[in-house]
Amino acid sequence: MSAARPLTIWLVAGEESGDQLGAKLMAALRARLSPEGVRFGGVGGHAMAGQGLVSLFPLADIAVMGILPVLKRLPSLIERVYRTVDAVVTHRPDALVIIDSPDFTHAVAKRVRRKLPDLPIVNYVSPTVWAWRPGRARKMRAYVDHVLAVKPFEPAAHLRLGGPPCTYVGHPLVERMAQLRPGPGERRPLGEGPVELLVLPGSRRSEIARLMEPFGGALAKLAATAPRPLAVTLPAVAHVAEEIAAAVRTWPVQPRIVQGEAEKYAAFRRAHAALAASGTVTLELALAGVPLVVAYKVSKLEEQLKYLITVPSIVLANLILEENVIPEFLQGDCTPEKLAGALLPLIDDTPERRRQTEAFARLDALMATGDETPSERAARIVCETIDQRRRTTHPSGSIADEAPSSL
Repeated sequence: MSAARPLTIWLVAGEESGDQLGAKLMAALRARLSPEGVRFGGVGGHAMAGQGLVSLFPLADIAVMGILPVLKRLPSLIERVYRTVDAVVTHRPDALVIIDSPDFTHAVAKRVRRKLPDLPIVNYVSPTVWAWRPGRARKMRAYVDHVLAVKPFEPAAHLRLGGPPCTYVGHPLVERMAQLRPGPGERRPLGEGPVELLVLPGSRRSEIARLMEPFGGALAKLAATAPRPLAVTLPAVAHVAEEIAAAVRTWPVQPRIVQGEAEKYAAFRRAHAALAASGTVTLELALAGVPLVVAYKVSKLEEQLKYLITVPSIVLANLILEENVIPEFLQGDCTPEKLAGALLPLIDDTPERRRQTEAFARLDALMATGDETPSERAARIVCETIDQRRRTTHPSGSIADEAPSSL
């Protein structure tokens, strides 16, 4: 190992999904630069702690979703922004990586850039500038040096909107294909036994409160018209499991409730069709080859934001495929009748079912990352961004002069 000083990279995540990405990025950076070649600081959760991060404060302090919850905790969130900025300025790392949660992480990045204008700043997970508030892309150029995109259409969107340099590094689900895809005998052919139906009402209490009633009504109507019996599985996350168990007691079709990632993915591998709340789970189902119907309901206040949305679908797989193959029912359209009507053709060998499965077969090529995993590609670009920034501000030096291994 070289006697040169190790790199110090700060990472700031704002919620659990960002914590998972941050942990994988830390491992990839350590593999690239050697265990002694990089040190970390910042804000993260249990996964990043497992990679050695000592977080400035618990991730729960800032993991707040929705307009009203954010407003209620605004003073505390602002205090955490400034505490993070002060810590970055004090420690003067070699780079800052902000991970998702743009309301928090971008507030940090803007202030850090003003105080440390030469510090490389990388944004892992692009804000949805392609869906709403597209003017954010151009504004990001002032405080972000490179965007690591997890959706393949995002680099073109940033280029079109005048955003920072942006590279598709791969969605984290690309690394989970083996967990999502059924092995021999795991997914029975349609017509052999009951239809394996997944119901996924979301992981937030607000989603559970709004979707359990129409989902239960849809199951009742589907069971009355389905050509075969339904075997319903409902994967639940621990913090809403009690609410889900209470809600399903009134359902005429009782689901089997499972918890934990292993049980969830096992259910995916068995499933013939699914009814799901909008979110990343819809892309998981598409990659698993499970035809689905998507639904979502928000508060009256949040519903007004629909007038700012500029995309033809809220379903990730539809956006990646550039084709609305997955039906979606939002707000007033999220009714038992409409959900059951869209699910019925998906539990038999029909043109509607074949259209989805044939489209899903194109996702692998669209989301491919070549010989690198998403984490490896992200780590490489972080290092290249540090090197490029150094060459711009200090033409005589680069990471190669200091890091234990070459890039």
